[in-house]
Amino acid sequence: MVRTLGLPVAATLVLLAIVAVGEVGNYRSASDTARAVTIDLAVQELVQDLQTERGLTAGLLGGNDGFRTELLPARDQVDLRRVDVEKLIGGGEIDERVAAAVRQLDGLAGVRAGTDTGSGERAATFDFYTARIADLGNLDFDLDGTGDDELRRGATALQALGEAKEATAQERAFLNGVFSAGGFSKGEFLQFATMRATKDAALATFDRYATATEKAAKAYVFDTGAAREAAYFEQVALASGDGRNLQVNPQSWWSAHTTVLDDMLQLEHHVGSVISSRATALENEATVRITVLIGAVLICLAGSVLLATVASQSVARPLAVLASEADKLAGEQLPEAVRRASAGDGTAPPLPVRVPRGASVEVRLVADAFDRVQATAYSLATEQAVLRRTTAESLANLGRRNQNLLRRQLGFITKLEREESNPTGLANLFELDHLATRMRRNAESLLVLVGAASPRQLSSPLQVSDVIRAAVSEVEEYRRVTLRRVDEAMVAGSTVSGIAHMLAELIENGLSFSPPDVDVEIHGRRIGADYLIAVTDQGIGMSAADLERANERLRGEGDFITAPARFLGHYVVGRLAQQMGIAVQLTPSPVTGVTARITLPAAILSDAAPVSPPARQITATIEAPAPVRPLPSSDIEYVVVPAASPEDAPRTANGLRKRMPRAQRAQPQTATATTVTDRPAPVKDSPEAVRDRLNALRGGMGFLKTGTTGTDES
Repeated sequence: MVRTLGLPVAATLVLLAIVAVGEVGNYRSASDTARAVTIDLAVQELVQDLQTERGLTAGLLGGNDGFRTELLPARDQVDLRRVDVEKLIGGGEIDERVAAAVRQLDGLAGVRAGTDTGSGERAATFDFYTARIADLGNLDFDLDGTGDDELRRGATALQALGEAKEATAQERAFLNGVFSAGGFSKGEFLQFATMRATKDAALATFDRYATATEKAAKAYVFDTGAAREAAYFEQVALASGDGRNLQVNPQSWWSAHTTVLDDMLQLEHHVGSVISSRATALENEATVRITVLIGAVLICLAGSVLLATVASQSVARPLAVLASEADKLAGEQLPEAVRRASAGDGTAPPLPVRVPRGASVEVRLVADAFDRVQATAYSLATEQAVLRRTTAESLANLGRRNQNLLRRQLGFITKLEREESNPTGLANLFELDHLATRMRRNAESLLVLVGAASPRQLSSPLQVSDVIRAAVSEVEEYRRVTLRRVDEAMVAGSTVSGIAHMLAELIENGLSFSPPDVDVEIHGRRIGADYLIAVTDQGIGMSAADLERANERLRGEGDFITAPARFLGHYVVGRLAQQMGIAVQLTPSPVTGVTARITLPAAILSDAAPVSPPARQITATIEAPAPVRPLPSSDIEYVVVPAASPEDAPRTANGLRKRMPRAQRAQPQTATATTVTDRPAPVKDSPEAVRDRLNALRGGMGFLKTGTTGTDES
């Protein structure tokens, strides 16, 4: 329907637009004419005052000092008229021409100074004023370009009247100087005759284009007493072309001609008002026509819309209902069915698309197509959901198997460590122990990603410093991790494993992107009710865009399946942080690199008494640094084993303190008694035995570096 009605409606609108453009052009032309007449009349008033100043200046330079008192007010009037004209000037083409002509009056200051000092010449001064008046009087206001005949005739009559007034003003100023000087100088009579001829020609043009009323007004202006007196003085001047002396009172001539010029200015205003009235009438007519045209356009558009609406209702209403059904299918039914399939609640497909009553055959075909699309989409989505669920279950099962095997492996390694007496073999077992611990963390990462819970949880709270050391023990280059100031705080046992896992991932990430000779620093601070752990590296850093995307992953956004494998650690941290309500954010380090800020909320902090002495006491009582690593017999099992008395601690064959299982550590008295009874014989003091013990001690100290560094060392 729209295509059917579009062509005739477009053709109608084009025709109406053409007509509207013409009417708008008429309106603008009338408006521009009215404004041009307003500016023209203001310019004519400025010209009138310039003509007065010119005449008084000519009389003063001609020797009649009586005009000096009238000259100053005349100059002030010229300046005021100039300001009025400048206020009317806008930004159009006509305004630019008027502004250029008005700027030529800037030279008046010098001419006036020459007149006041008497240094100015009468002929040159007269020519300057005449040139400026001519610039203003000859301005083209485009009044003859209008399409209305009445406006064109009025504009031509106004222009002719302005030329006649200028010729009359020139005659007044010129003869004022001649009468003041007592007669014509050489060549001046010819100038006077030219002025008189110009005035007569302009008045003839005015009579040809003026209306009867305007002609009558012109006849009245030139039949007053002042006009007859001025005409008499003109005849006297015409009769003195032979160079005789003239005995004419310049004041009388000036007064009579000034009255005539004032009357001619009033006639100009009358002609201008007639033109303005005609322009206003044309504006009103154009406004009415434009309004009618706009109404017609609106009626045509409304009729077209009504016809199109009525014609398309039979098709549009069923399609709207069908679209609503399709939207409901895409936004509610299909996602809900997929969710049920993913959760294993049921596999029933969504209901078929409802066909509107009274629908046409085409609409029914579209509904059938939607049904087929729905069935195909549901089948694909269900398959993907089931595949995703089974994949997650398989990965979780595989992660648990790996975790169990690694737990058994760690237990076996611990047994071998207790039985190993060779320092080199013991150091190798420590490294193997560390590798198995890292492998267990990878298995736990897999469980975290697939949403399976880890069985490693503590029932009692643990110091934050111990949690940090447990995390450090799970990274490969643990020797490059430095603990700075760590405020004392207790973490709930149920979150210890997750926090340690998060810290291990972030620490290993910082180590991977740092130079091999630069350490990663860890700080812990109490901030109000929360606790902030900062992992700072001085590595290559990240751009602002990369930081933003990384923080999105750390907030738990996105899907690890579709992401690159190098970002899996971020997704693990994000999942753990989301589960425990912990805020994790990456920010630029102070110099270079990245700082990971882990904010532990007050909800997971505990006020329970610590299970081990504070860090300062621990480092003071450890005879030889105990390894910080997971023990297979406990849930989180990250502990630093203190010795109550160095003499009572169990020893290995090479004299080092022996690590004890957690079950035996629960009964310190029995363990001590057994240790004293089973203490091995003193080791040999041969150079080879001493060298072996020192090598074992150096290897153990290097392995346990992260457990004894930081500001709490004693």
